[in-house]
Amino acid sequence: MKKRMLLSFTVIFLLTHLFSITANAYTYGDPNKEDLAEVYKEMMIELDKNPPDFNTARKHYETVKEEVDMHMGPDPSSVILQNLEAQDKEQTVKNMDELLILNIARRLENVEKNFSEFDTSKRLLAKGFATYEALSPKVEAKNSDLDKNINAEFDKALESLGNPGLFGVGQKEADLETFKASKKTILSSLQAEFNIKSLEVGHFSESAATTEKNNKDWTDLSNIRNWLPIIIIAAIIIVVIIAARRKRKLKK
Repeated sequence: MKKRMLLSFTVIFLLTHLFSITANAYTYGDPNKEDLAEVYKEMMIELDKNPPDFNTARKHYETVKEEVDMHMGPDPSSVILQNLEAQDKEQTVKNMDELLILNIARRLENVEKNFSEFDTSKRLLAKGFATYEALSPKVEAKNSDLDKNINAEFDKALESLGNPGLFGVGQKEADLETFKASKKTILSSLQAEFNIKSLEVGHFSESAATTEKNNKDWTDLSNIRNWLPIIIIAAIIIVVIIAARRKRKLKK
């Protein structure tokens, strides 16, 4: 009786674990926040005060300055800090909007470069989407149809990543061309809406994608090493079942 209960609990645990992996393959993941987007939100709160609190807004920005400089070069930070020093709210907001769009471009660029790595590309896309979510209220207020379209394109981009499936079940092939089309639509729409001359600024650091890939490699479903715990659990269940059957036969 005890062995049957143990076997039942083991099977339930395994199935729950497997289904959770499959479900997560279709979502952006949680949490998937982008530090720059969170800082943007905090800065907008400070700048919307009457009078604007430029000093606190600057402190918020300085928490991400090093990362911005590393991935996009020193120019964006230099300009934004000058805007804050001059207490120029309009230019600060304008340049922060542009910085977020450049960050979306950077994230989508790295998704394309790492497209064959499902887990890495999914997380990079999630960060790009998290960045857009910070801008979405502003886009929606000016052009609700555009906001809906951009959100739809992010959904298409997510679907285009495919799904490695589970032991072949639920597997879906990735579609790079569909992703490229969504990427182009998203970036060109934002570039036009915010009147940005070019999205080519600073550099898209190769180390950004590499670092995230290394940090998240343990969750990459395309890596056979990550199936080992599941395979081991399945093997244990099989051994327990075989042993139980043999024991019943001996009793007979």
